[in-house]
Amino acid sequence: MIRAPVNPAVISWSRERAGLTQEDLSKKFPKISDWENGTKQPTFKQAGNFASTVHVPVGYLFLTNPPVESIPIPDFRTIAGTPVASPSPDLLDVIHACQERQSWYQDFARQDELPTFTFVASKSRTASVFEVAADMRSTLGFTIEEQQQCKSWTESLHAFRRAADRVGILVMFSGIVESNTHRPLNPNEFRGFALSDPLAPLIFVNSKDTKAAQMFTLAHELAHLWLGSSALSDCSTASMDVLG
Repeated sequence: MIRAPVNPAVISWSRERAGLTQEDLSKKFPKISDWENGTKQPTFKQAGNFASTVHVPVGYLFLTNPPVESIPIPDFRTIAGTPVASPSPDLLDVIHACQERQSWYQDFARQDELPTFTFVASKSRTASVFEVAADMRSTLGFTIEEQQQCKSWTESLHAFRRAADRVGILVMFSGIVESNTHRPLNPNEFRGFALSDPLAPLIFVNSKDTKAAQMFTLAHELAHLWLGSSALSDCSTASMDVLG
């Protein structure tokens, strides 16, 4: 039987990156501890199954050293004032999937010669919060009267989302990675993010969060679009009163 010459250090890194222990994986991969200490190697089929389970490209397992991964947009998340050390594979995969969708729509918009959205990057960081909020409300057409008609956070959130949709913002809400129900998103890791672009402005909101928190996240990410800055939202409510 041909064995895969995987790097034990990368096996350990892949497992830890996925937030799993050896015990978590021992039923599916009984030799996981041997793979990590280098006394045994998996078959190529086992290596492929392992890579799929921990959500890494199978080629990673053969690297000399574990890769250094970084979030492809500015990361303003903190916990107790300290930057978050590393992203989960779920977070990375969601950002990359949204970037692919945004890229597709950018190509579509250019091909059809669609106009750019003037509200993107229309405000500077020196603008007051009230000025930005007033312009956002005017552009979205989300009036006080409409807000007052909403009887719950859920109704308010749906109305707010429709307003953002109407002006051409790609608004995405999800609590899982793509369509994989086995990969729920953790609101303690991130609440949402904005991908600023004049042709295809995109906002992603983690729908595993509370409805009230989702409302705040949507408003927060809209402000990032008005400032023209892509960003990953802070995962603590204490520091979300300002834009990173």
